[in-house]
Amino acid sequence: MNGWIITLIVVLALILFLFIIILITKLTITVSLYHGNDNDHFIIRFRAWFGLIKYKVEVPMVKLDDDGPNIVFEEKTEKGSEGKGKEKDKLKKETPEEMLASFKDFKELLQHVTGLHRIVRTFMKKVKIDDVKWQTVFGTGDAASTGTMTGLMWGAKGGVIGVISNYMQLQSKPQLAVIPSFQKALIQTEFSCIITFRVGHAILAGIKLIKFWKGGKPTFQTKPLSVVSEKNQSV
Repeated sequence: MNGWIITLIVVLALILFLFIIILITKLTITVSLYHGNDNDHFIIRFRAWFGLIKYKVEVPMVKLDDDGPNIVFEEKTEKGSEGKGKEKDKLKKETPEEMLASFKDFKELLQHVTGLHRIVRTFMKKVKIDDVKWQTVFGTGDAASTGTMTGLMWGAKGGVIGVISNYMQLQSKPQLAVIPSFQKALIQTEFSCIITFRVGHAILAGIKLIKFWKGGKPTFQTKPLSVVSEKNQSV
């Protein structure tokens, strides 16, 4: 009998230890975006436990569908270390209906969660953002309008960084650049940053979403959230 009690205590202690480890785990997200005329590249890297856990999502191609007003993009995912993990390629299509459903789901959250903005803002205040780099090369083909648009871009970038610093912990001064191209019309944008937060803070935000839920069953339409609606309806 004593042996069973000791085993139970050890198991509960291990579960508690793992739970605490998960709560204090720091998740690092590296975002890299490049857009240059018809060339688009978007990479998100997730890293935890000093690189023991790695996951990468890469979107190397984005274009309009020839068969309709849809956005087609190729998605590559990789688990584990770069060059060693398993890769998976998917060709995805985003329709206007799916985009509209995403906006409706967000509206549904606003209606059902009391103080959603406050919950999100509290979580975002725990998020750190560092090494922000944002460079844009822009030209309209006309010197006068290029100069005007360059000034507007500087103002827009300053506004975006202001919003980011208001919601997140900005760890270093962003490196911003707007380079005018007076000779020809083009636009090239390159953006990168590093985002870090504790998994426990994200879990706490999720618990608050459930705690302050009101107004009965949700009617989500997008695939990931529609599963929640189906479960609620089946109960």
